[in-house]
Amino acid sequence: MAELHPTRPVKLFMAVLRRPESDPAGLHRELAANWGPLDYVSPDYPFTRTDYYAAEMGPDLVRYLVSFEQLIAPQTIGDIKLATNALEDRRAAAGQRSVNLDPGYLDYQKVVLASLKFGGQKICLRDGVYADLTLYYRKGSFTTFPWTFPDFKESTYWPALLRIRELYKENLRALGLRSRG
Repeated sequence: MAELHPTRPVKLFMAVLRRPESDPAGLHRELAANWGPLDYVSPDYPFTRTDYYAAEMGPDLVRYLVSFEQLIAPQTIGDIKLATNALEDRRAAAGQRSVNLDPGYLDYQKVVLASLKFGGQKICLRDGVYADLTLYYRKGSFTTFPWTFPDFKESTYWPALLRIRELYKENLRALGLRSRG
């Protein structure tokens, strides 16, 4: 019979989509109040692969990644997605979001995003929240899947994700956990 092992904690990050003129300092404080101090903030990247959000949020959006010092249990990502949606709603004005938050996590082997959109590859976590395996880490780089979001499929975010992965490894060492992968 297989033996149960404790779930290894994972590194929480968020892909933040916002208007370039907005000041993210207040958002960062709110994120930290919910999930602990940020330990990484990437540069802004132009969000050009789709205009899906333009009608609601405006043109020329930027996306960046943030990660958190505190590791999480992977099974909590569904709750975090629901909380980020509520945070988006609180920050909206006249029904228009000013920010879009896509929480996810990474470990040694993978990047997983939480999603409210159904897809054949996605695993239901709870209440219409799905886990979407987005990238796989292998031999020093990320590998994509046919369903990987276009902006994650390009290597634009990969340096940021690699840095977050290094922070994850440091977090595990600080907890006395050995590397796996």
